[in-house]
Amino acid sequence: MAMLKLPFEQHTAADEAAAKVTGSAVLLGAGFSKWAVDLPLADELFDYQIHVWGPRDDHRLRIVAALKQDWEARHPGGAAEEFVAYGLRQSRRQREAVLWYIGRRLCEPFVRRSLLLRRERRYVLTIDDKAKLEIPGITEARRFLSQLCASVTPGIITTNYDMVVEYALGSRVFNYGRLGQHLLGSGPFPLSQWKYPVVLRGRVPLAKLHGSVSWDRRGCYADGRRGITGRALIVAPTPEKRPPSELADTWQLAHRILSEAQRILVFGFAFNQYDRAVLELLRTAGGGLRQVLLVDIYPPTGRAREVWPNAAVTAAEPTPDGLKTVEDWWR
Repeated sequence: MAMLKLPFEQHTAADEAAAKVTGSAVLLGAGFSKWAVDLPLADELFDYQIHVWGPRDDHRLRIVAALKQDWEARHPGGAAEEFVAYGLRQSRRQREAVLWYIGRRLCEPFVRRSLLLRRERRYVLTIDDKAKLEIPGITEARRFLSQLCASVTPGIITTNYDMVVEYALGSRVFNYGRLGQHLLGSGPFPLSQWKYPVVLRGRVPLAKLHGSVSWDRRGCYADGRRGITGRALIVAPTPEKRPPSELADTWQLAHRILSEAQRILVFGFAFNQYDRAVLELLRTAGGGLRQVLLVDIYPPTGRAREVWPNAAVTAAEPTPDGLKTVEDWWR
């Protein structure tokens, strides 16, 4: 399959100058990944729609299911975020199982299997693996983001720790705040790890506020394997979630993106009150925003105006229905 060529993979000096004038940033919430590849929202997270690869997966899944069943019996109608907070207060075995499940569920569409030396192995697609384009949602996300990044934004901020944005953009388009960063792990082919490392050469900064299934405390990787092993550096969805110190640079990057922006397109972010740290960041660093476009089926217009009282807040439906509105606003 031929790789789609994006119009924003190279930028001219005129493009850079225009970006400083318009200062248009992007904020992607869980609704973006739901729209793109049908990843679950928080209240859909524990649907157990994963492929069980062996006894270890089966054991962990049984721990989570039993814990969830017990909690629901005592908290009927309780929110998924409350269950996650409860699970993280339990024994080490239960806590690790809950964290494993969260990362595993968000990696599910990107897990593949292959035969190597007559043994079946599972792996997660790397950022530049062409097989990602076989997933229809990634192609759609790629087309959508190409409309935005063509004019060079100050950057993209996301609260998602899945890899939808990375798959959509590819290593030639984005960076995590440091141009030329070498990612750990393999390249697009499993045996090319050392000879052909993945290098982030793109000029669009990507700030992942809640970490990533492709990160751990050692660094950033080219795939989401940390998500399927339970070792990912992520901020679990709880009512009082706070970022760990390892994400300080990411939050500083997000602060810079917001402070340089005059406009922001927000896709699928709910402005939930329990996201206190994120809302405070948006409020303080985004004080200079003048225009906000909410792309959402049910746009949280009132909550967005509380965060940015000096900005003009408008809304559009997700593409394809809202594509013209998005394109007109972005211009």
